[in-house]
Amino acid sequence: MLDIQHLTKTYGEKKAVDDLTLHIAPGEIYGFIGHNGAGKTTTLKSVVGILQFDQGEITIGGKSIKTDPLACKRLLAYIPDNPDLYEFMKGIDYLNFIADVFGIPAAERWARIEPYADAFELTGDLGQPISAYSHGMKQKLALSCALIHRPRLLLLDEPTTGVDAVSRSEFWDMLYGLREQGISIMVSTSYMDEASRCERIAMISGGRILRTDTPARLVAALDENLWNAEASDMYRLLSAVRSLPDVKECYTFGATLHVVATPFFNADEAMHRLAGMGIADAKIYPAQGNIEDLFIKLMGND
Repeated sequence: MLDIQHLTKTYGEKKAVDDLTLHIAPGEIYGFIGHNGAGKTTTLKSVVGILQFDQGEITIGGKSIKTDPLACKRLLAYIPDNPDLYEFMKGIDYLNFIADVFGIPAAERWARIEPYADAFELTGDLGQPISAYSHGMKQKLALSCALIHRPRLLLLDEPTTGVDAVSRSEFWDMLYGLREQGISIMVSTSYMDEASRCERIAMISGGRILRTDTPARLVAALDENLWNAEASDMYRLLSAVRSLPDVKECYTFGATLHVVATPFFNADEAMHRLAGMGIADAKIYPAQGNIEDLFIKLMGND
């Protein structure tokens, strides 16, 4: 559905996107994972035709965004990280405004609006001004507007930033429902835990893709010995573990430390050494790697 080949975009001397290539199949949820400034937004804006790019090609449903931008835009919908909604308008009026933009006949509008308004639990609030909506309701309204012209490709730029855990879960449930309708979804995020919700992900840094695959295969490819470490004085433990032989990297991970070691690392010997440093209650035990561990590893190698 979406094919990006050798995309490059520069701002002066800085390459915001550097020879990026990816493909998203019909009905696939594709995650674009990276820190702020990694090139995610620049890539999305290039795909939707907001930004002109320096090199490469982008096609949507076989149509080029360079040579046939209007045909491409009929196939896609884009929600930026902070969508602008006319908050003085009522929800239903804003939906009708968007329908006007896409030339949807009045007789067809409610048939298109109602399924999403019901699914997103917005129907009872469409008569209220948007200014009275919560953040989550505004997000759902923006998604309803994006879907009103029945796009085949949906692009979302960090849609769950600032959203509570329950609303994030509900939002992903909505995305799964859209996938079942055959809609391709590309979603950028800096939340590593959301990567496991995607069918495939690309990890991006410095405008370049570091790795792309299914979340399960990416985690399985972690070839380092990974350990948990914990003690009553975690700050002191962090410094001490980093000084141990055969420790390549140590970083905080929730309530524990994650230790990346060589194959020669011995946990019992390490705990004995830590006890000699005055950290007698240190515990080191195997850890199961995840996407965040892999991303930190790739960033360290980048």
